[in-house]
Amino acid sequence: MSQIFDVIVIGGGPAGLAAAFQLGNRNASTLVLEQFSFLNQSGSSAGVSRQYRIPYPEEYMVKLAVAAQPFWDELQELSPLPLRLKVGTLWFGDPAVKSTEGNIRAAEAALVAAGVPFSTLTAADIEGQYPFTNLPDTYVGLFQPDGASINLRATQEALINLIQGNPNVMLQDQAKVVAIAEEGGLFTVKTGQGMFAGKKLVLTPGPYVNSVINLLGFTVAATYWNMSSAYFKITDPSIALPTWFVFQNAIGKNGNQFYGFPAVDWDYPGYIRVAPDFVMSPIKDPGKRTSVPNSQELGFTSDWVSNHMRGLDPEPAFTSTCLVALSTIPDKQMILDFAPAFIPNREDIIVFATGWAAKFTPLVGRILADLAIDGKTSFDIKPFQVGDTYFSAI
Repeated sequence: MSQIFDVIVIGGGPAGLAAAFQLGNRNASTLVLEQFSFLNQSGSSAGVSRQYRIPYPEEYMVKLAVAAQPFWDELQELSPLPLRLKVGTLWFGDPAVKSTEGNIRAAEAALVAAGVPFSTLTAADIEGQYPFTNLPDTYVGLFQPDGASINLRATQEALINLIQGNPNVMLQDQAKVVAIAEEGGLFTVKTGQGMFAGKKLVLTPGPYVNSVINLLGFTVAATYWNMSSAYFKITDPSIALPTWFVFQNAIGKNGNQFYGFPAVDWDYPGYIRVAPDFVMSPIKDPGKRTSVPNSQELGFTSDWVSNHMRGLDPEPAFTSTCLVALSTIPDKQMILDFAPAFIPNREDIIVFATGWAAKFTPLVGRILADLAIDGKTSFDIKPFQVGDTYFSAI
């Protein structure tokens, strides 16, 4: 423990790596501690593709998504690996349905308010332009051209490569944090790889958030979704898809909301990934995650593909899961805040907890670095600074 780091980042997934990249660029000595190996498949970074989209039902989220674009562009310029495939975003379905993704009509209003271009579609338009079929006539859609499929693994690889070239940043895997102590404004972090000291903490442990923040004396109410997805073989090579989401009312146990990706070179070429945006049985402990998807969820997904998509074999060829921690916030928004007020030296502890944020990865890294170094950021994160409401003492 000879070195005292300016910042210790706990959690080496996309957000933690992006924060370390930004911290290193600002000459802050930084240590990243990862409990597994880097690029592991045990948390929210499991799998390969993610959706980058601008449609949201809130104007501030639209603006945040727009603000993320130049950070993606900057990261792409520094990486030889393709990080995103721009294909556009298609939202369609019942305009009255509200899901964890939002609502089509509310998204249209937010896009208009933010001055972001998009086009509207009827059910006939959707079936004519894309390989969807048997849609109710009442379905509507919106298409926003800036949407993209994110190569999340390549994004992490790019960040690791850049970090390894920066003498300010050290990466340490297989370093599960088992104790954190604070004394005199200095944090001592105990891991299986030894003891480390830092002046500030940035906590980005993904679905394992409580295993870290509990060591500091607080917790967050969270549920854990072991989300399923499947890959379907393309039988008609002429079909092309954007990233998409369909809004529909649940039917019994079937959440009936699905999202999908185009075929990409980096993720089972010749196959399209489709996933349910619901889980039938949330788990209470992230340690109980499994790589085997829920068979009923996959069945509902296959049925939807069979009934409403053309040019695909409806039998899943490959499957995967991804674990995410979600808070009790109604829209499952992310929490990005300092530790709660009852924690000593709270201004030196920055927490990124719960929610979906892969689409914001490089921007989240910048925000976390700003908070760690400056104690503030120029980006509007007030809607996510809800720690004093959703964190509680243990």
